[in-house]
Amino acid sequence: MKLKITTVGNSAGVILPKELLARLRADKGDALYAREAPDGIVLTTYDPQLAEQMEVAERIMRDRRSLLHKLAQ
Repeated sequence: MKLKITTVGNSAGVILPKELLARLRADKGDALYAREAPDGIVLTTYDPQLAEQMEVAERIMRDRRSLLHKLAQ
């Protein structure tokens, strides 16, 4: 699905079609969560528990970068 970036005040935004909002089970005013994945950016409904887990995972990956690099070899 192709989306267009548009100007919203001094910012930029993307208008999500009704069909996409329905698939996300989201509506106006809901929060969404964007995360990076190997094949691009994944947009999901906001899940506070997932957000907390992602923050912990990112901190561990930052703090243990050299260890994780050795494990990957």
